[in-house]
This record gives sequence, C-alpha cells and structure tokens, in this order.
Amino acid sequence: MKLFDVYPLFDITIDKGLGCKVWDDKGQEYLDLYGGHAVISVGHCHPKYVEAMTQQLNKLGFYSNSVQNPLQVALAEKLGKVCGYDDYQLFLINSGAEANENAMKLASFYNGRTRILSLEKAFHGRTSLAVEATQNPKIIAPINANGHVTYLPINDISAWEEELKKGDVCAVLIECIQGVGGIRMVSKEFYLALRELCTKYDTVLVCDEIQCGYGRSGKFFAHQWLLDNNSQAPDVVTVAKGICNGFPMGGVLISPKFKPVYGQLGTTFGGNHLACAGALAVLNIIENEKLVENAREIGDYLLSKLNELKDENCHIVDVRGRGLMIGIELDIPYKEPRTRLVKELHCFTGCSGTNVLRLLPPLCLSKVEADDFLERLKAVL
Repeated sequence: MKLFDVYPLFDITIDKGLGCKVWDDKGQEYLDLYGGHAVISVGHCHPKYVEAMTQQLNKLGFYSNSVQNPLQVALAEKLGKVCGYDDYQLFLINSGAEANENAMKLASFYNGRTRILSLEKAFHGRTSLAVEATQNPKIIAPINANGHVTYLPINDISAWEEELKKGDVCAVLIECIQGVGGIRMVSKEFYLALRELCTKYDTVLVCDEIQCGYGRSGKFFAHQWLLDNNSQAPDVVTVAKGICNGFPMGGVLISPKFKPVYGQLGTTFGGNHLACAGALAVLNIIENEKLVENAREIGDYLLSKLNELKDENCHIVDVRGRGLMIGIELDIPYKEPRTRLVKELHCFTGCSGTNVLRLLPPLCLSKVEADDFLERLKAVL
C-alpha cells in the first residue's frame, strides 16, 4: 500500500528536534520558525514535557470516558486559571476541526438555528461543517456545500450587522488573527461591535484560537488583545495545535450560558490520559518559563526588525501580526525565497496565499535565534 498523495513535500526527513531546532536524518540542523504549523508551543522535546508523557505512558495511556479521569479535571482547572476563564467549561477532543465542529453544533443546540457567518479567507478545518466555514472551494466537496455559511469581509461591521439582524444566524466564527488568511487581524472596534450584535440577536460568538491562541500572540488568547473586560469575551473558544506540543488534542471552552446535557457531545479518544498529562505539562512550562511574555517580547523585536528590512526595499511590502504569529508579505511569490531558506540556509517558515511568509515558531524562541533568522532571511531576499 502507498500513501494517498495529497501533500506536496520537501525532500527532507526530520529525525529529531530540541527547542527551536530540528535535524534531518543526515544530521543537518535547521532553525524552526514554523513549529510544525504552530503546533510546537513549548519547544521540541522539552524535558519536562517528555518526562510527563513518559511517566503517564508507563502508568496508563488510555481508558474511555465512561470512567472518572482526574487528569481532565486538573487540566480544566489549570487552563481556566492560566487563561483567565475559570468560570467556563471544557470539552476535550482530538483536533482543531473537531473543536470547531463541536462549537457550531453546540451553538445550534442552543438557539436552534443553522446559519454561520465566517470571515473571508477563513480557515477552520477540513471536516464537514468546519470545511464549509472555510473559504477555499478547492477543499469543499459537493457533500459539504450545504449553504450554511456566509463569508463576510474583515472589519466591515455594517456587512455583519446586515446579516445578523435577519435573526437566523446560529453562530459567528472568527479567527482574531487569520492564519491561512495571511495574518490579517480583527480590529478592536470591529470585535466589540460584533460582540454587542451577537448578544442583541442571540447569536453565539465563537473565537477560533486554534492557531493564534495558547500564548502565540503575546496574550493567552489573541482575542484578549481586543477586550476591555471579560464580559466582552466570546461565548465559545476553540483550541488545539499548541495545547499538547505535538500530541493530537483539541478543546472547546464553553461559557456559563450553556448547560450540558448527557449525550449532547461525545468522543472516543478526546481527553485521554496521555493527552491530558502532556497538556498539563505544557501549561506548567508556559507558566513557569513565562512563554506568553517571551512571545510578546521576541515578537515585538522581530516585528521591529522586519519593518527595518521593509524600509530597506528588500522585497518586503508589509509586516503583520502579534507575538510569534507574523506574516511577511513580499512583492514576489513566496515559493522561491521559502524554498531557498529551507534548502540553502536551513530554516523552516510557513506560508499563506501566494506572497506571504508565515512565522509560527515555538514560543521559547530566543533573541539570538530571532537574529539568526533575520540574517538568513536578509541573505535570501
């Protein structure tokens, strides 16, 4: 049997990693400004993370959700404390797409509606409703195109109000920093007005924090840059990627307005013992090593230096982002510089659209490593 060939691959086999660096099977070292697509939050093979996962696996890797799992309770309590939403409830699953599916399902249970509003250039996953809320017709199969979703422009509140006042919108689903959409950011004015409108029309506001959350923006959640107080928080927050530093896991943070009902949501693997042990280790590392603060500090430094490069007219036309989620828009397609960064200067970055290099490094990126990246980028451009 061969693999189903749906991924264009670099001819590189990554064999091991440590912190913000990875090595291929030939021993070549690479600087990782991609983090496995924003998944590596506390760094590759962090010793405290490895220790927690190893100890748990030697004890019990999995049992079903038909029995008590104290690790789930501990994770919910710790996450609530670290993110500031300790009055929310936590439902654990396995991926970001599942998180968004369950968020929209919960919203529909709540108000009985079936229509979703989503941002233009949104990406929310590849499963049934999540992919319908993703504005990419290439990945929406006919069976997924069910007319549930209306895409609207970012930061144009009048367009959103026109749809919301129709009274049939189940949920608004937004990334406050769009990842695949090119690191485009929701403004504070737009978010706060949208929050008011969702409350007015009894529409559920869902913030997809799968890529931009878990400390990446320099606050625990990207939407928290837009709040004056917690009363303006979204009704539901979805997380995945950085939650377990590479082990598959996702979560839905659910506000007190929702009351759980037995059988309403369910999962086989979600919240398993091994994932919970890893996720607890991640939160402890984030807290003890002040990685949210580091993301903000190093991110500000990178943004400043990248804007200096922009002023030197070396193909950079715009620099966007917060913390360690940065988009570098070029006046040329990203393909050649990105490929040269990997092949010649041994540095991984992400990309979006046709012209944007996307930086999503582990949150432990140091100033020395940031300078190292800047030198490599400058050499290529």
